Amino acid sequence: MEQLIELSQTEIKLAFVASCIEGTAFVLGKSYQEVFERMKRAEMISNYIWPNYEMLHTESRENVTNNMIEYLTMWEAKQ
Repeated sequence: MEQLIELSQTEIKLAFVASCIEGTAFVLGKSYQEVFERMKRAEMISNYIWPNYEMLHTESRENVTNNMIEYLTMWEAKQ
């Protein structure tokens, strides 16, 4: 009999954050590590992705990725 693993809400959110980083990296043609570092400097994970999870995870992958790129681009332009 197959045993199901139930994930906590934190694990689900972490997987979503990882998918945001991976999707953004793919579209930008950059490495996961580079995009993670850029998002970390912009505090995107703690100040944008994590607190807006409920809204963001209902969007299409394309819209989420576009939002990530827009946020990151705007933040970096101000620096």
